[in-house]
Amino acid sequence: MNPVLENIKNRRSVRSYKADPVPQEIIQQVIEAGNYAPTGNNRQAWRFVVVTDPEMRGKLYETAFANWKKVFDNIKKNNPEHYESVKHYGEMKDPVYYEAPCVVFVIGQGPIDSAMVTENMMLAATSLGLGSCYLYFGAQVLDNSEIVEALELGEGEKIYGPVILGYPDKAPEMPVKKPPVVKWI
Repeated sequence: MNPVLENIKNRRSVRSYKADPVPQEIIQQVIEAGNYAPTGNNRQAWRFVVVTDPEMRGKLYETAFANWKKVFDNIKKNNPEHYESVKHYGEMKDPVYYEAPCVVFVIGQGPIDSAMVTENMMLAATSLGLGSCYLYFGAQVLDNSEIVEALELGEGEKIYGPVILGYPDKAPEMPVKKPPVVKWI
């Protein structure tokens, strides 16, 4: 099989990591892959903040978890059917960053460009033997002024990641994929 297509098919959202740190040179390769993403008018309006410091990762978790918990409790109370499919997250030690040793914030001004950046990063991570996962709740840290200051968010910038990186502890199974809906004209 074509190695690019094989890599695309093998990429998974990993939610279980070994504690082993990821070498800085490998993280840099993942970021460089993200930096090669296409962008309208070649603006490249993104930047990266890498968090590997355990103390800062703890602050990220405490802040994001409080926001995650509100949503999780709301699902439990108001949508029992949906809760059944997500209740296992409530049993995890870290249902936000999954104890990944590296968190990479993609900070930019455009959601489409930044989405392409994060996908490039996750594909590169897979090709380098890393697990990765794009996190919605991981970006819910803006109510902590220390974190906002550390991220140095500028005018018009938003968090469009983060992407977590690490060596997978457990590889998720391939989910069943629906065939594509295509209309040929």
